[in-house]
Amino acid sequence: MPTSRISKNVDASFPLNIRIKPATRNLIDRADELLGKTRTDFMLEASERRAEEVLLEHIVFTASPEVYAEYLAHLDAPAQRSERLKRTMSIKAPWDEA
Repeated sequence: MPTSRISKNVDASFPLNIRIKPATRNLIDRADELLGKTRTDFMLEASERRAEEVLLEHIVFTASPEVYAEYLAHLDAPAQRSERLKRTMSIKAPWDEA
């Protein structure tokens, strides 16, 4: 029977050993020290963030042909006038004010 790599116990903690070059370890240590984190916490946070990014980049949305056609129609339709948007676009950006 195949085993899953995903833990069934979300509260469990498991060791993870990796090999790392000294230069990479030193880079991580400098960064974690600036943030006041342990090396482990820093690496876990960075790894988790990157894993989430990868998974989000690979999400596939499916829709029926009818729903997709409606979506395309909304994209192709001319923009609706909006007083709020008009007001926002007429305000000078803070970085443009000198």
